[in-house]
Amino acid sequence: MLTLTLLRHAKSSWTDPSLDDHDRPLAKRGVKAVPLVADFMRREGISPDIVLCSDAMRTRATLALLLAQLGTPNPRVVYDETLYLAAPQTILSAVAETGEKHVLVVGHNPGLHALTLELVGDGNHKLLSALAREFPTAALAVLTFDVASWNDVKPLSGHLKHFTTPRKLAD
Repeated sequence: MLTLTLLRHAKSSWTDPSLDDHDRPLAKRGVKAVPLVADFMRREGISPDIVLCSDAMRTRATLALLLAQLGTPNPRVVYDETLYLAAPQTILSAVAETGEKHVLVVGHNPGLHALTLELVGDGNHKLLSALAREFPTAALAVLTFDVASWNDVKPLSGHLKHFTTPRKLAD
């Protein structure tokens, strides 16, 4: 059994128009959202073996806040420039290269949303409907696969175990 956890970066700031997209920090709303996601991960026992994180400022800041809030032994972290605005296949290839059983990817849309939609074959109807609509900032999706190798993961082969957003967690 393999597990893929996908976390979109928290809400980023657009207040400084001189910043390159890659260098945008988190907005206050984003900083407030991450502890909600961390609490959810802790409650649900979501504990990755490795984290693959885009090297953009907003993904790195999201991950730093997440790890500080989790309060568990930190997994190995790899900052990967190829994950910045990556296509679904690029993300899945990076995951496959890890060889780990549970991988967390902290990245960007549209790649994360597209990958999730491509891989999910079944799951709770409400979660599937919510996922089909959007993958907002700081959204978290957990997919499981009944295979031994990431190379055996095929479209629609995943089970959507969790899908949540800061808005849902704040309710």
